[in-house]
Amino acid sequence: MRELVSALFVKAGTSTQHANTMAELLVATDLRGVFSHGTSAAVGYVRLMLEGRVNARPNIGVVRETATTRVLDGDGGMGHLPCKQGTDWAIATALEMGTAAVTTRNHFHFGGASKYTRLAIEKNCIAIAASSHRFHPNPAGNVKSATGGSPVSIAIPAGRQPPLVLDMASGFLPWDPELFEKMPFPFFKDLGLGALVYSLGGVLAGIYKKEFIPPESPYESNQGAFIAIFSVEAFMDVDELHAEMDRYIGQVRNLEPFPGYDQAELPGGLEWQREKEYARDGIPIGDGHRQSLETLAIELGVEPPFQRCEHTRFSPR
Repeated sequence: MRELVSALFVKAGTSTQHANTMAELLVATDLRGVFSHGTSAAVGYVRLMLEGRVNARPNIGVVRETATTRVLDGDGGMGHLPCKQGTDWAIATALEMGTAAVTTRNHFHFGGASKYTRLAIEKNCIAIAASSHRFHPNPAGNVKSATGGSPVSIAIPAGRQPPLVLDMASGFLPWDPELFEKMPFPFFKDLGLGALVYSLGGVLAGIYKKEFIPPESPYESNQGAFIAIFSVEAFMDVDELHAEMDRYIGQVRNLEPFPGYDQAELPGGLEWQREKEYARDGIPIGDGHRQSLETLAIELGVEPPFQRCEHTRFSPR
């Protein structure tokens, strides 16, 4: 799957390095079972590059920095690229300085937020990642239109237990006047979380600068991101954190699960199990997912690597 996705991006005009980065991050998302933001999204990304709406050859640059912070400009390309570059830098800096943060701007979609926080927990760091797309509240709507449901992830490492990885949209309730009358507090929490993500991943990231908005910008560079990394070692011994997180997560996993579920899990637990299973057995993609990749591959002269298996999984020839 990595080879296929990388080949598709190269056909769209990206460098081999950027194509490999996109493939790595999108397959990592599939392995968690988050198929909406994984390799199926590559089809739309590649077509936008072919249409000239996303820059296939971005020159990613640092436009502002201190010893522990950076602002990266994505030059109208995919958001995955400056966000991966910024996360790698922030992790290395946090391991040395204790903490570091980046914002990214002038780019398109950055995908699922936990791709970046999970890079941090692999290095025994805690991470926060948030992104926002450019939009304005509907002046004819109510306050629910003040947020856009943008993604946020917070991750904390553990030892033997699944790490704690929150990965969610910041808006989770459609407007329902009757439900609001009965139970208003979830709507206020939805609003508060969404406003914070809008402000950190959008306003602070600088996505409302005129030069990034058409017609001044030729690209759909409508997203930004905020990523903060904290080294566990700056706060406590890594072994101590692992032991305490294992105790807590282990206790939770022994509780009675929600109705309809076999196992009680904290955020990230189900995805952690899927990642192990899919890495061992293959990614279970559906017919539509496979067909969209095959169709694009054939259009671009890339040989599709799938053969139909008994169930829903596909394996390389």
